[in-house]
Amino acid sequence: QVHLVESGGGLVQTGGSLILSCAASGGSFSDNAMGWFRQAPGKEREFVAGISWSGAITNVANPLRGRFTISRDNAKNAVYLHMITLKPEDTGVYYCALSRSRNRIPERAEDYNSWGQGTQVTVSW
Repeated sequence: QVHLVESGGGLVQTGGSLILSCAASGGSFSDNAMGWFRQAPGKEREFVAGISWSGAITNVANPLRGRFTISRDNAKNAVYLHMITLKPEDTGVYYCALSRSRNRIPERAEDYNSWGQGTQVTVSW
């Protein structure tokens, strides 16, 4: 079972940027696609971005394209979410997750079988 730990969240002003990291241990991290999700208070968890096992294929949720990008470093067992021009509506808990697939990047949470505990991102006005 892969163990995932997110970091890099915090409080940032509107227009600011953050890089979230997800460190993996204990399993076959580099064989699987990875995803980032987020959950705002009172809302359902939503897909943010995903990346294939090699990093060759990425997918960012339409409303976030141009501001969010995803990358991974398999040598470091890590996945990153780069966020710029942050807005208050980006506030939420951000989770990384391990997919069951290699190249396909699912957008449904139920297609991921390992999750981190999440890191809080708060964007102030």
